[in-house]
Amino acid sequence: MSTGKIAPILYESHSHTTLCKHAQGEPTEYAAHAEKRGLKGLIVTCHSPMPDGYSAGVRMSPEQFETYFELVRKTTEQWRGKVDVLLGLESDYLPGIEPYLKGLHQQAEFHYILGSVHPQISEYQAIYHTGDNVEYQRTYFTHLAMAAESGLFDCLAHPDLVKNESPADWNLVRLMPHIEKCLDRIAATGVAMELNTSGANKAIKEMNPAPDILREIQRRKIPVVLGADAHNPGRVADRYEESLLLLQKLGFESVSCFRYRVRSEIPISQALASLHQA
Repeated sequence: MSTGKIAPILYESHSHTTLCKHAQGEPTEYAAHAEKRGLKGLIVTCHSPMPDGYSAGVRMSPEQFETYFELVRKTTEQWRGKVDVLLGLESDYLPGIEPYLKGLHQQAEFHYILGSVHPQISEYQAIYHTGDNVEYQRTYFTHLAMAAESGLFDCLAHPDLVKNESPADWNLVRLMPHIEKCLDRIAATGVAMELNTSGANKAIKEMNPAPDILREIQRRKIPVVLGADAHNPGRVADRYEESLLLLQKLGFESVSCFRYRVRSEIPISQALASLHQA
């Protein structure tokens, strides 16, 4: 009897390796869980190397970049014909880093590059946090817009992550006029934005970004990519059904995936029908 399921079409577009020093499990274990969840593929997007020891405790070193390529290559070969394992990268953005990242992204044939602003990193805070938590939130969104305008990225990771740095100071109504201006800038670039399901596990327990921001993203026709930000194999495709239903409720008709840095769209109805319970 038919289960109503269709062939795998979705990817886990945000996953990590132990090279970042805060994830568990080997890429092959992430691929195995992707197969159980009915995914077509897994994009490995571990944290990029950064210059001058910037946040070195939570990312691979520049000397490990080739090790990363080889790790993903071996996993791709191991899962060929079963799960499409692709090489991606999550690169930190901050003003002035553009030349470094441009060179970094030319070192391999990436399928997908996420641009991230990580407001929890002490080095970032030392530069941009002046003691005003609300102004810090505005700076974060300004940097997201600048990341999109840099032309370096396919998608912006976990938008509104900054809300978890000072939850008591998070007032979306107050901040929305600035966010809307930043979203206008992002929309003009054609860069996608991520719906990151891991936000449901953070201080403010909702996905990144919040539904009200997603609504503004939909109004501007900015493409959305799903990512669980998996730091262990069991979190691959975590809350994908919930996220797809939320997007559908907000008026989205499709989600996006990347391969060879080319975006394709998947109807949400088909995406939901393709998923399996692990």
